[in-house]
Amino acid sequence: MSAPFEIANELARALILSRSGLSGVRQEGGTKALAPLIQTLGYVQLDSIRIVERAHHHILYARHTAYRPRHLERLQAKSPALFEHWTHDSSLIPLEHYPHWHHRFTHAKSRIAEWRERFGDDRVLKTVRDHVEEKGASRARDFAHLGGRTGPWWGWGPAKAALEYLWRTGELAVLERDGFEKVYDLAERSIPAALRKEKPSRGDTMHWACNEALDRLGAATPRMIADFWGHASIPEAAKWIESEKKKGRLIDVLLQGAAGRRGFAAVARPDIEAALAKQPAPTSRLRVLSPFDPVLRDRARSERIFGFDYRIEVFVPGPKRKFGYYVFPLLEGSRFVGRIDMKAERDKDRLAVKALWMEPRLSFSKARKSTLENELARQARLGQVSDIVFAHNALKTN
Repeated sequence: MSAPFEIANELARALILSRSGLSGVRQEGGTKALAPLIQTLGYVQLDSIRIVERAHHHILYARHTAYRPRHLERLQAKSPALFEHWTHDSSLIPLEHYPHWHHRFTHAKSRIAEWRERFGDDRVLKTVRDHVEEKGASRARDFAHLGGRTGPWWGWGPAKAALEYLWRTGELAVLERDGFEKVYDLAERSIPAALRKEKPSRGDTMHWACNEALDRLGAATPRMIADFWGHASIPEAAKWIESEKKKGRLIDVLLQGAAGRRGFAAVARPDIEAALAKQPAPTSRLRVLSPFDPVLRDRARSERIFGFDYRIEVFVPGPKRKFGYYVFPLLEGSRFVGRIDMKAERDKDRLAVKALWMEPRLSFSKARKSTLENELARQARLGQVSDIVFAHNALKTN
């Protein structure tokens, strides 16, 4: 048995950044550039917290020079290219992938007893379904007459729980949001008939999910492949890997870790060496990333390969936070150089920088200060504010 192909740490970082859409020339072209960009990423995670902008806007903005939230609205307005559903979390997904969510719908239906605890009996379900069928696209607020927020599940009322069940099981679809509130409609009115009728076998979907995940990861473990879409279990991903290796479609690789970190064994395509040689070099500019950026979604991978120990502290009690409620990572070239606590204070028309931490042994040089100022000017445009204000003693020791 031949030794695994070894990928030096510098090349491993470049591979991850390239497959995450963070290398090479920044995307341009307004609305028309979004669908190809999201297709490259696979999906874009949604999140409700709006510190500067919501996570999906940050993710696209980091890769698209001229991106504005209105571009996403325009993309969905005339002929929607994306649908919303679950991967590892609620995400915007290219519409052509819809057939591979049929198995998620079936799984959700099998958990009807659990859901019924939230929406009560089937009369609520029928009332909600009939309302959407008759009235058209609806939001949770349209069902206030059925009862307010009750129960243990995120404070959902029965109508909201019924809407979510019908959406999770595929009877309803979400192609847009009003503000950040889901707009539900019948799948038969929202999703093209050809995509609704196409129902791949479980095996076909597993192969698709594993294959597409590896294309976007470059090199991955069974867990990474399984976690990407959330369709496959780790044993299913491991079984797929073994099958593909027997067919000569995958090889073993070893990614070197950052200084003082262990790397990890993975698999990649047989042409990985050539792919590494052809991939674009990481850009040298400094970027603010969303805490939910694809490159950071796998915290263990980012710690091993980039040497960057990052955790979002939204759910950590205030006194126990090391950095802050919502702190943005700073990526410079192919390394994470720090993190920043900032907020768009729209009532004061300013981007307020509360704190800035450089990674150990890195200085806040004049050159780095200049590149950060340029990036903060971009972040202010995204947050629709004019001024940038640093708090006194904003620079902290990590």
